[in-house]
Amino acid sequence: VDLALVLDDVDERFRAAAFAYLDRVVQRSDGLVTRSELESFAFDGRLVRLIAPRSGIWRPAGFPAAVSFFTRFTPISERPPYDDHVGEDGFPRYKWRGHDPDHADNVALRQATQLQKPLIWLRGIRPGLYQPEYPVWLAGEEPKQEQFVVALVDQLRDLWTPGLVDALPHNPVRLYAMREVKARLHQPLFRTEVLLAYDSQCALCRLRYRKLLDAAHIREDADGGEPVVPNGVAMCAIHHRAFDADVLGVRPDYKIEIRSDVLREHDGPTLQHALQGLHGVLIELPKRTAQRPNPDLLEERYERFRAAG
Repeated sequence: VDLALVLDDVDERFRAAAFAYLDRVVQRSDGLVTRSELESFAFDGRLVRLIAPRSGIWRPAGFPAAVSFFTRFTPISERPPYDDHVGEDGFPRYKWRGHDPDHADNVALRQATQLQKPLIWLRGIRPGLYQPEYPVWLAGEEPKQEQFVVALVDQLRDLWTPGLVDALPHNPVRLYAMREVKARLHQPLFRTEVLLAYDSQCALCRLRYRKLLDAAHIREDADGGEPVVPNGVAMCAIHHRAFDADVLGVRPDYKIEIRSDVLREHDGPTLQHALQGLHGVLIELPKRTAQRPNPDLLEERYERFRAAG
């Protein structure tokens, strides 16, 4: 029996089982996973954690390459320990551990690159709470910058080249990579951060069923709105739709207004309680002042609302 083939089969089964386990966890929790859950994964009858005890890169004993890496949660007031970022070519970067290319953790990620192993990327949301992105791949390495290049989908792994950053802005690979970053990194993280800031409830009606909650952009993404908490308000699906349709507006003093023609309508209890009853009511605000809606952005959006009705 070829031992290398046996080990590779175990590795493949392990990764598939880990992804299936995370599917079940995030389905229950609307996209989030705790450190405790990451440490409770069982494979072939034994516990095998999915996150490193202390460092950011994890290769369980006996495995040929890294299984996961995480970006540590950093409070707004503090500088992140590593400068992980999205490059101009649209591909995220993940920094080496330290400066030694032969550190065991860096070697583990290099092995994952060479063996084309799918990985779990855990992005810290709060201490002990992560938003997992999986499977992801490492498309390459930039030794001078001491970092790896992350591909969010398998197809992008084979499309990245070191010179891509010098390509034209409308290069199709760059545009593809940027779309994936927006859809799989920025927007899910924006929603998570906004819902946590608003204590997982609609700021207008206090609905707490998380799966029916959205992060509504104040300045829309298409208009250059940033995916940051002060540019968002937690809203249930119906109020998000009404906000986007300029049926309701939020003034810079955080009061809700309902469009005048809608206030005059008579169309049953849903209209009366879900919309008309909110006219003049203050929205619920995050406890932290820095996370509250930006009044300048609200003013800009409120002018659009007034022009619509």
